[in-house]
Amino acid sequence: MALHYNLSKVYQLSDNDSEFVNQILVLFVNEIPKDLLEIKTGIYSELHKEVFAYALKIKPTLDLLGMHVAFEEMVLIEAWAKAEGNTKNIKETYKSVKSQVKDAIKEIKKDFNL
Repeated sequence: MALHYNLSKVYQLSDNDSEFVNQILVLFVNEIPKDLLEIKTGIYSELHKEVFAYALKIKPTLDLLGMHVAFEEMVLIEAWAKAEGNTKNIKETYKSVKSQVKDAIKEIKKDFNL
């Protein structure tokens, strides 16, 4: 049973096409960690535009996978980047998103033999 993600939106979007669902999960497992690394680099280097772009890219995937808390925290990261906020204030939010994604990936790999 999925604890860190929810695929109901993915199945609804795909009309229960398991191959499509698998493709979404493979993309999530392979791409999101790279994008999060770019966000981390951007936060620590105060590259606000890059952080904003990657947050904008990741946000829909978090929503699609039912990761509501991570989605809301990514909204905060996006707003921080847009406002060019204080770096100290956003680091914990980033760490939280990263941890949630890590847990979801671990669970997805186990659940779907990826």
